[in-house]
Amino acid sequence: MEKPILILSKTHQLKKLLRDAKLHTVCEESRCPNISDCFSSGTATFMILGDTCTRSCSFCNLRRGKTLPVDEEEPYRLLETVKALNLRYVVITSPTRDDLEDGGAGHFAKCVRLLKEQNIKVEVLIPDFKGSYQALKTVLDEGPDVLNHNVETVPRLYHQVRRGADYQRSLLVLKRAKEIKRDIYTKSALILGFGERKEEVVKVMEDLRGVGCDILTIGQYYQPSVKHHPVVKYYTREEFEELRQIATDLGFKHVVSGPNVRSSYKAYQVVYNYPYDINQERLGD
Repeated sequence: MEKPILILSKTHQLKKLLRDAKLHTVCEESRCPNISDCFSSGTATFMILGDTCTRSCSFCNLRRGKTLPVDEEEPYRLLETVKALNLRYVVITSPTRDDLEDGGAGHFAKCVRLLKEQNIKVEVLIPDFKGSYQALKTVLDEGPDVLNHNVETVPRLYHQVRRGADYQRSLLVLKRAKEIKRDIYTKSALILGFGERKEEVVKVMEDLRGVGCDILTIGQYYQPSVKHHPVVKYYTREEFEELRQIATDLGFKHVVSGPNVRSSYKAYQVVYNYPYDINQERLGD
């Protein structure tokens, strides 16, 4: 008797490929609300340097605790996975690794270099590297197409939401990126629902434009568990649209604002205003 043929969905195919390659995605680790959409189209935001963070942001679902040594073979497995998926635009991020001397910048750089050698466009969503100019330069010297660093929330809430981070330091990362590589796209994100006020959100937008930030994404915070920061407010679609218009009027090249918007969701289309999914099929309405 012949064995039945198991036909896996695109989501399961991608998950199997990632597990076989021992790769992590921020999509899974952060419980992103768009995971089914992205995975079913064969795309993902790859998370290098493990799945354990050295900080303790109250909104984030990443694991905390003892980190593992840097896996020097990971960049090569990432490249092979990207080639297997036939991707032409890749987003790479990582947990914050304050335990590493360079914050993981050298590992980022190696991943970018291997992908760029294959003419693949690369967006890096980086931690703040504790403000290290040299670490940032190490990554940018390899020529990523987009430098993304998220401010996440308003300065008043940093001590509650982004423990270990610093608002001015995050702005400095984006400012220095333009100084090091003038023609690079820079990008940041805001998550709403922590208790911020509208005028504070607008001031963050102004600050981001002040350091030359090109692209802004705005989304709703969803509490991953009862141990995480509570949701203080759920924003309406009308409020997200109002903030999108304010940001557009401030001069951002591209703004995406909505409840389920996340920093790297459909990143290629956001950056290049491209109406089709470069990796797979036409986008839905």
